[in-house]
Amino acid sequence: MKTGLHQHTSLRQDLRINPRLYQAMDLLYMPLLDLQQHLKQELLEPEEETEAPAPEQKAAEKEKSGDDEPDWEAILMDDRTEHGVPSGTLGGATEYVEPVTVVSKGLIDHLRDQTRMLDLTPRQQLLAEEFLGNIGEDGYLQATLEEIVKGANQLIEEHEAESELDLNVAPYALAEAEAMLRIMQQLDPPGIVARNLRECLLLQLENQKGTDTLVYRLVKDAFDDLIAHRWSDLGKRFGLAPEEVQRAADELARLDPKPGLQHSAGDDAYIIPDLIVDKIDDKYHVFLNDGGLPRLRISRTYQEIARDKKKYDTESKEFINQRLNSAHWMIQAIEQRRQTMLKVMNFIVDRQRDFFEKGIEYLKPLTLREVADVISMHESTVSRVTNEKYVQTPRGLLPLKFFFSSGLTTTTGEDASARSIKAQIQKMVADEDPKDPLTDQQIVQMFAQRGVKIARRTVAKYRDQLGILPARMRKRL
Repeated sequence: MKTGLHQHTSLRQDLRINPRLYQAMDLLYMPLLDLQQHLKQELLEPEEETEAPAPEQKAAEKEKSGDDEPDWEAILMDDRTEHGVPSGTLGGATEYVEPVTVVSKGLIDHLRDQTRMLDLTPRQQLLAEEFLGNIGEDGYLQATLEEIVKGANQLIEEHEAESELDLNVAPYALAEAEAMLRIMQQLDPPGIVARNLRECLLLQLENQKGTDTLVYRLVKDAFDDLIAHRWSDLGKRFGLAPEEVQRAADELARLDPKPGLQHSAGDDAYIIPDLIVDKIDDKYHVFLNDGGLPRLRISRTYQEIARDKKKYDTESKEFINQRLNSAHWMIQAIEQRRQTMLKVMNFIVDRQRDFFEKGIEYLKPLTLREVADVISMHESTVSRVTNEKYVQTPRGLLPLKFFFSSGLTTTTGEDASARSIKAQIQKMVADEDPKDPLTDQQIVQMFAQRGVKIARRTVAKYRDQLGILPARMRKRL
């Protein structure tokens, strides 16, 4: 075995992805608003129309510069590409205005403003801040009183250590936290800073001066039986008819189980459809909603350089050539994005025509692979095209992912979409007799009569996903 440095040659295959391929994949992935912003950041910029130089002027400039000099200005000012993409393909030059979200106060700021209006001592104010730091977005307290006391005392210790002074501040006690909890629970909205659902409902009923009502007694003394819908047991316990207990429980539906969400600081979502499906003369047509995309031109800076022939040397010519090639490629990539989106949506419209005509119950199962096979593209490409894209249809504004779902086998040999099955379950429950609600097994039998094979556990899973209670808990007395 020899030690030291040695040189040798070898052959091997490496997979290297062109950076432009990455960019093309990103363009497919981008929804319309993101694409508009991306184009604004490129050297390709939306420019106003400029008058083309007269033929005589072009000829004179060409004579001055010599026959061997390419007409850079003509190339840079040309809206068309050598690949046959017309200038009108990307729409006219349109100024894009970014939507501005109006900032609203979140829940914690809303509560903090109220605590500052209370007559609290500095010690109480510090403890109130500790409470505010432990309130979730839904308005519930996410820490125990012991943990809040520990956190407040730790804050005092850290402050003393930083200042290197003995502030002689007594540590917080649990009784102080309990007193502050009662103060915080009186803030708006009612039910805030509760430790559980039962306490949240009680706080709201107390705010409505409903402490002497039956529903308050039910929540306070028999909450477990109440949420389990044991109407008969509750009736015997309180000496009432089961129907009366059920009517009292119905009042809880008017209360808010998550009061903090009223002041949620979630951002507003702006959705602009990438595609439009319209029915014209009994035929569905697909259109791209890309009128807001700007016409692509080389930046005005490079147009000015092109007019100054003295600035051209070998290096600058090479750079301008690179930018020109990049511009041509960008227009090609966007055109490919447009054509891919149209192919995918046209296939979806053909496949889901019954849905557009009759509704969600007629939605057919569809997978990304099926679309990819038909339009001769890879499944990942279809996935990128459909990601975060929306289409405006006669049935409303829908994400492209809406049209893709798994299927169940029917006796006729066709498949039924899982989304369609859910819609049918929802309709069955809505039309059932409240006094005799449908069980999961009865729903299975109803589907069997329609030629759909579905297991009872699948019905139960779909029912849970739809937020529908079991038959026993839906029953009205």
